[in-house]
Amino acid sequence: MPSVMLSAVLEEEPDLYEAFPPHVDPSGITILTDSPPGKKAPLKTFEELQPLLQQGRKRELKLFIRENSWPINSSIRAALWPALCRQHQHGKSMLDGFYWDMVTQVFGTVELPDKPIMLPPFVEATHCLGYHLTRKGRAVADRVVSVLGYACPDITYSPSLYPITAALLHFMPEEECYHCMASLVASKEKMFITQTKLLNEVTWKTVMQIAKKHAKSAAQHLSRLSGAIGPERIYADWQWWILAALPFPHLVRVLDCFFHEGIKVFYRVALAILILFHKHSTNQNSEWYAEATKNGVDHAIDKFCRNMPASPTKLLRTAFSIRALSSQYISRVFIKTEMTLKSKQVITGSRLVRSRSSDNLPTSQSQVNIQMMSHTLTIRERMSEETCKQMLFTLWSWLPVRITMYQPVLLYTTEEHGCSLTTFYVRVEHHEPTLLMIKTCNNEVFGAYCSTRWFERNQKDERGNRQAYFGTGETFLFSLYPERAKYPWVGCSIGADGKGESVSHASELFMAADSKMITIGGGSVFINFTIIFSLHPVRAKYPWVGCAQEDSKDEGDVKTSHANSLFMAADNTMITVGGGDGQAIWMDENIRFGKTDRCSTFNNPPLCPSGDFEIRVLEVYGFSGA
Repeated sequence: MPSVMLSAVLEEEPDLYEAFPPHVDPSGITILTDSPPGKKAPLKTFEELQPLLQQGRKRELKLFIRENSWPINSSIRAALWPALCRQHQHGKSMLDGFYWDMVTQVFGTVELPDKPIMLPPFVEATHCLGYHLTRKGRAVADRVVSVLGYACPDITYSPSLYPITAALLHFMPEEECYHCMASLVASKEKMFITQTKLLNEVTWKTVMQIAKKHAKSAAQHLSRLSGAIGPERIYADWQWWILAALPFPHLVRVLDCFFHEGIKVFYRVALAILILFHKHSTNQNSEWYAEATKNGVDHAIDKFCRNMPASPTKLLRTAFSIRALSSQYISRVFIKTEMTLKSKQVITGSRLVRSRSSDNLPTSQSQVNIQMMSHTLTIRERMSEETCKQMLFTLWSWLPVRITMYQPVLLYTTEEHGCSLTTFYVRVEHHEPTLLMIKTCNNEVFGAYCSTRWFERNQKDERGNRQAYFGTGETFLFSLYPERAKYPWVGCSIGADGKGESVSHASELFMAADSKMITIGGGSVFINFTIIFSLHPVRAKYPWVGCAQEDSKDEGDVKTSHANSLFMAADNTMITVGGGDGQAIWMDENIRFGKTDRCSTFNNPPLCPSGDFEIRVLEVYGFSGA
């Protein structure tokens, strides 16, 4: 008789894991049963839930998902999770084969590489959680995340993206997983995955705020136990309580709700963890109180989650029974926290005194603008705060007066957005004007004020040919370190008789760019107004050679030549500003190497002594409202 029972178990055992794809190792997955069979109503099937999805009955669907504790090996998730994610997609649905086209574009083949895949910089290596994926499954997760990073260059910091991708792969094939992640990332109505460092900080501060109100006793208990390190450090790890520490069956049930309701589910579960931890550690003789006092409350919470005493059902019931914690309230706290963090640098910054040297700054707002810019300026590293402010005041005084009325906005920086010309164009090309600031590996600081949108590189003339150069005479070059100098367009020069000095075509080459390089200083554009500058080690501004020079003593009316009107050029291989007998600023497609020469458009010297430079940081600023 026992042998018959054993054979029956062996025959049934493969069925326990048939819900998992081949790239999952199910041997370590614990299959929990929340309650004895027959105690509850039968679990809903996907066929029963699908009409609710199709009819947009979100509240009913939400309640069903919360109440139906499907076991981890249920086959429903293979259909339910993609359907839940698809409802959040923004814009048109992806065509079949789109993902594999992207894979081929990024890797050159659809075959999994033998060597490890280099992950995008927005992931955290310490939190690339694979759960129960096999080695091949981890490679698949790496590839999905890499393609997502390629397709979404705006993602700059998203440590939770990898573990959520890995969790999805436990229940679906690779292509379906990519479509799900793309929908979650692009969602406009609900937030699922934070994609910047700012929003990542906003989330944990939001958890801390709502815990103080809706889990008050637990929050006070946590604060007491945190001691010298303070509760902030504990809350900063809040998402890893869920994604890294909870047993996998608990995490999967949390994700059932998360894929429908968004990040508010994580907020509620984090509060539930605090409430349960408080319950089990209030007694000073308890195991968890001893753990917190001995090894720290952060380690205690992590260990508590790994040994979660509550079942998945009880954990969710605790989370969703927190009263008056509405989505509207969470949203208000989130937005207020985000606004506070964004304005913190200005609020805490020292006030700048207006002086005669800044008379051309038209309003007090300009002072605030420079203060904001000085806090976001990466190139100020190794410079004193006062030196940085002086450089920025100098640069600000060179800008057209109307532009100083607007607030500078950091559009692109290689330190956060990576070194890709594609990303540069995505983030910058529709803004006008823009301010490019370069810091080289030798600490020279220079750049250009570019008067025209970089999107102009795509414009065609009446013959259908793409124009090589574009821009206006307002473009100028500058140097800030080690020398300060401005190099305006040579076409602005005015002779003593009030007539224009000759400006050649080579002096009208302002900006150029493509997917492989950027250059400033070089195409034929009629006089309007782009400038190059250096901040370190020489501070200098290099306007277009066509601009008026107050001390010009040249006489006569001489024609501006084409070589003196080459302002900006760009394509897929480079960007250039300033042309004609040389390029004032040229950058390659990887925004790593560049060169600088004298050019006819701005009549500038090379902006760094060697002529060739390696880019340490490139920052591009726009002007809000301009």
